[in-house]
Amino acid sequence: MSTTTSVVLLATTPACRLSCADGTLLDRLADQLAELPIRDVQVVSAGGGLAADLRGIAKIARVSSGAVAVLPADVVAHTEALAALLEHPAHDTRALVAGGAAGGPMRPPVRIEGGKIAAAGSSFHTVPEANASFAGVLQAGEADLATLADVAEELAELAEAGRLGPVTPVEAVDLLLVGLVRSGVRVRAAALGELHCNRVTGQASADTAVSRLADVDEARVRLDGSVKSGDGFFATFFVSSWSRYLIRPAAALKLTPNSVTGISIGLAVLSAVWFSAGTLGGRLLGAVLLYLSFVLDCLDGQLARYTRSFSPLGAWADGMADRLKEYVVYVGLAYGYVAVQPFPSGNPAGIWFLAVAAMILQSVRHSLHFSYAGSVADAGRVGATWARPVRSLLEPADAGRRRVPRQGVLRFAQRMERGSVVHWLRKAIVLPIGERMALIAVTAVLFNARVTFLALLGWGSVAALYQLAGRIVRSVE
Repeated sequence: MSTTTSVVLLATTPACRLSCADGTLLDRLADQLAELPIRDVQVVSAGGGLAADLRGIAKIARVSSGAVAVLPADVVAHTEALAALLEHPAHDTRALVAGGAAGGPMRPPVRIEGGKIAAAGSSFHTVPEANASFAGVLQAGEADLATLADVAEELAELAEAGRLGPVTPVEAVDLLLVGLVRSGVRVRAAALGELHCNRVTGQASADTAVSRLADVDEARVRLDGSVKSGDGFFATFFVSSWSRYLIRPAAALKLTPNSVTGISIGLAVLSAVWFSAGTLGGRLLGAVLLYLSFVLDCLDGQLARYTRSFSPLGAWADGMADRLKEYVVYVGLAYGYVAVQPFPSGNPAGIWFLAVAAMILQSVRHSLHFSYAGSVADAGRVGATWARPVRSLLEPADAGRRRVPRQGVLRFAQRMERGSVVHWLRKAIVLPIGERMALIAVTAVLFNARVTFLALLGWGSVAALYQLAGRIVRSVE
């Protein structure tokens, strides 16, 4: 499976020849694509109408490997907006969307449910209760290329027969999105946020769209996007609040995310060495080194997102490093507890049993989390393969499928989530890695390793039960 995307650039509308500071809009877009690590760009420029454009896309989709993105050359967008879709490591099927259902011939409405596009519109297809709009850039993952080709060919036949009303070539991408959604393909919504991505029809609108790009600090948006959202309380307020300022220096020094991960492991090992001394000074220095190790643990992901250096090896190494660092620190703490005893030997107060129990509990929690995530992914793939709800392209009104409101425990949890204090309590109760590192550092300095392990076992057990209950409720409801 290819880890880069091919781009089909539709240069069949007059607007793509409009002038701008970089030549034409087509030239400008080509220069932007050259900055991104895409596999190749295929320009569809022969005029033949909507049906010809769609058949050209179908032909490319049938012979391509890896993801294929389709975008019209009359798009004026920030490079970061294009990168959010074209460089996403999943390389799956997704579309750029803007908040608000403004609608219009160049910004058709869509309805987003659960991060996915549940209904999409065109000049022929309507979308009741739309809550966003399509920005004109669509990517089909490798698994959905055959469906994209089938949809494009079906749309070409319907357009030629005049059965879709007065649709025009500018709607080629809009119709493809409609077809994919109605074929049951899971199309993820890639939100623009502050960034701009607009299709233009004339010189005045092109000039306005280009000038509006300067209203947004693209570098700042890229930096903000590098900081993981939805992180735990400790990571959000005590690490990411300042580690963001290390991202650009790290990139300037040509550090890779994997090298940052390696340094983080080294600091954790040094932390364990100082913890093994057992003295107050050793525990204090060990706590500081453990905190800095966690800072770099956050920084490697931030640097990966900033430099777009995604790799399966990096993701695997980062996850394995977290377990390795934590368990090495457990050993250092236990060893230090023994070292300061009047007769430093053996297993005083069962310290080694507590250390092993903490390792086992964390391994069980880790397995619980990832096994559930894997089962959800598997269920999604099975559902996408065997239970695709197909809707005809000849039906103008798309009632869509409204999600059934969650009841019981989940509904109560969603209501409680609206309060900021409850939100952070829910984040903390699962004892994420940031909270674990803080718990280890604070209890090791203020008390001793035995208190640290008892705190980890107590809080960790509550977190495991909370996670297990949540998984069961979500599975049932």
